[in-house]
Amino acid sequence: MAELGTSLGIVVGYLVITLAVGLVAYRLTDRSAEDYYLASRSVGTVVLLFTTFATLLSAFTFFGGPNLAFSAGPEWILVMGLMDGVLFALLWYAIGYKQWLVGKAHGYVTLGEMLGDRFGSTGLRGLVAGVSLLWLFPYVMLQQIGAGQALVGLTDGVVPYWAGAAMITVFMVAYVALSGLRGVAWTDTLQGVFMLGVVWLAVAWVASAAGGVSALTAGMTQANPEFASLGGGLYSPQWMIATAVTIAFGVAAFPQVNQRFFMADRAATLKRSFALWPVLVLLLFVPAFLLGSWAVGLGIAVPDGSNVLPVLLNEYTPAWFAALVVAGALAAMMSSSDSMLLSGSSYFTRDLYRPFVAPDASDAREGWIARVGVAVFAASTFAASLLVGGGGGLDVLVTLGDTAFGGYAQLTIPLLLALYWARTTKWGMIAGIVAAEAVYIPHALFAADVALLSTTYLTWDYALWCMLVSLVATVGVSLVTTASAAENAEKFGVGAD
Repeated sequence: MAELGTSLGIVVGYLVITLAVGLVAYRLTDRSAEDYYLASRSVGTVVLLFTTFATLLSAFTFFGGPNLAFSAGPEWILVMGLMDGVLFALLWYAIGYKQWLVGKAHGYVTLGEMLGDRFGSTGLRGLVAGVSLLWLFPYVMLQQIGAGQALVGLTDGVVPYWAGAAMITVFMVAYVALSGLRGVAWTDTLQGVFMLGVVWLAVAWVASAAGGVSALTAGMTQANPEFASLGGGLYSPQWMIATAVTIAFGVAAFPQVNQRFFMADRAATLKRSFALWPVLVLLLFVPAFLLGSWAVGLGIAVPDGSNVLPVLLNEYTPAWFAALVVAGALAAMMSSSDSMLLSGSSYFTRDLYRPFVAPDASDAREGWIARVGVAVFAASTFAASLLVGGGGGLDVLVTLGDTAFGGYAQLTIPLLLALYWARTTKWGMIAGIVAAEAVYIPHALFAADVALLSTTYLTWDYALWCMLVSLVATVGVSLVTTASAAENAEKFGVGAD
């Protein structure tokens, strides 16, 4: 019981410290939308790099990734660490730098606002916001499920699943309501450094307790010889390439990531950040996924509804250290969730509420609508997480993450065309997004149950085929339609510094 109290005290104490940082940020944040959502576009290299890093470090990274490595092998490091790290860095340059230039010139806060203004279309603006909020729902759920499962594993079931999910929900709603992007960015930086430190300490501690890295690797390959070779099982070349591509392209359109393309203080900040990105990704993914892989050789038994990492740490490290790592994981989930909810509130208020409901609403009214929307959205995802996650098994986190990544990936090719191809039209953009999502959503929901649908076609994942649909539809419809007078390609023709 004493160990349980210590573990919970560490977890709750860490979250309270994070909330305190948010209170400080609240006192320094003015009430303008640009400051609340983008920290007045004043973020430097270290903070931009770590806030993007921490925003992406979610339950998918800390629990879904090690779970997949535990069940399928360590090649997951290659998919996420090398392929996805490099691919997203390239997209960060191709999309992020151009968005920064355009956003700085015209004062854009959201992706929908930028595209809606470029194409003179409130409908396109609302479509982008609606699709973004649709796929935000399962990814916020992912954080709540991960938190619930983490505390189940840490406390051996003494703390129920719903309590962990409820705790992170309350904290993230309070944090978003208070701090805005400035507080989120500050805590993301602290959390990113903290998470890197504790996960490498976890590797060192487990390796020391279990006989060293060589012994752990030998035990892993003896328990499952397939883990010693590249490929095999789940890891076909088609699966690895498709997964890396859809995740990287999906991340580029994630609201909480895409909005960070607007917030750098200068061009050099963006360029340094995307150059350092692959290194930072490897520093986290390698130890986290190695722990999941090594657990196979250690004979770790993971109960239904739990995750391998907390169970492994409970077995080989002191209770206080396992709690510290779980606190880091919960911090990762909260840093993702608060950014998601903050970006989601900006998409809802600026791209849906103002254009379609109350164009003349005051900034104060918009602020209250945003906060109420955050609470309602978080409560809805919490209710859904109670239905899905309590007994979801090891694969529910990866399944939810993959679904959201693939959904966002359908926005990225139309976005690239809009940024770089002046011939793109409003109807081409709408056709590309609608067609891709119309094909993707039935596959995501029903591919396992409907005979006419499949998860792969010609051995390639359906999400990649949907991205091809977005390309063909955007280009094809743009070529056969004429830009209206309200469309202005020159708005995206800003020259580089």
